[in-house]
Amino acid sequence: MTIAAPLQTAVKSTRKQSRSLAELLAPLERIAATSPNLVANHDARFEVDGESYELPRYLFVGPRGGDTPIRVGIFAGVHGDEPEGVHALVQFIKLLEAKPELATGYYLSFYPVCNPTGFEDNTRHSRAGKDLNREFWRSSAEPEVRLLQAELISRSFQGIISLHTDDTSAGFYGFAHGATLTKSLIAPALAAAEKFLPRDARPVIDGFPARNGIIRESYEGILSAPPKIRPRPFEIILETPSAPPEFLKELAFVAALQTILLEYNKFIAYAPNL
Repeated sequence: MTIAAPLQTAVKSTRKQSRSLAELLAPLERIAATSPNLVANHDARFEVDGESYELPRYLFVGPRGGDTPIRVGIFAGVHGDEPEGVHALVQFIKLLEAKPELATGYYLSFYPVCNPTGFEDNTRHSRAGKDLNREFWRSSAEPEVRLLQAELISRSFQGIISLHTDDTSAGFYGFAHGATLTKSLIAPALAAAEKFLPRDARPVIDGFPARNGIIRESYEGILSAPPKIRPRPFEIILETPSAPPEFLKELAFVAALQTILLEYNKFIAYAPNL
């Protein structure tokens, strides 16, 4: 596979950065340089105040498992002050590279830092002052949102998973939307995460009714599949509490992601017999 040129972040920036995108993504760039499975894509670029930025994208091609690969998009860092999901995706990709059989039958598109300026600045919002997770499918002018929407349209994902952090919760929980099988995927994912972090069992979480840590409603404008697309993909948002140690949050995310892939593969294998 052809590997794109090395990642470059902001050009000629004089702004003091609290986090480095290049340092974060260096392990993935090293893997992509020699891996038969991981491809780095560096052509999704945008400008902020005259500085050039990139929306990092990686494709992991798992071993062949059927006639048609299962296309899943996995997103993190929509809020720049939520690094847990970002680091978890780096760890998950490392795991897949070591054990590619975990991704058998999948084309996995990874978007580890959906808000590059917010990640650098350690802010929830982008440098333009926008909460990007309220901008989707609302005619947004934000370049990050427009690039991500183009990906969501062109990739025709069968599943969309987003990773977030909640500083108001003491437990792991998730949102389930889209295809009717979504609840059957998120329940075992939360059970897997529960080996590392407690589950949020409150009847109301983040202002929404919840049951066993699962929420069926959501905010308007969140990262999601195009509104008119049919059939609907499964859409899962995983939320970790912010207080626990970093390694436990990463382990919980990785366990949940691995479980979702396993359970969906089981569904695909069983579906022809329904």
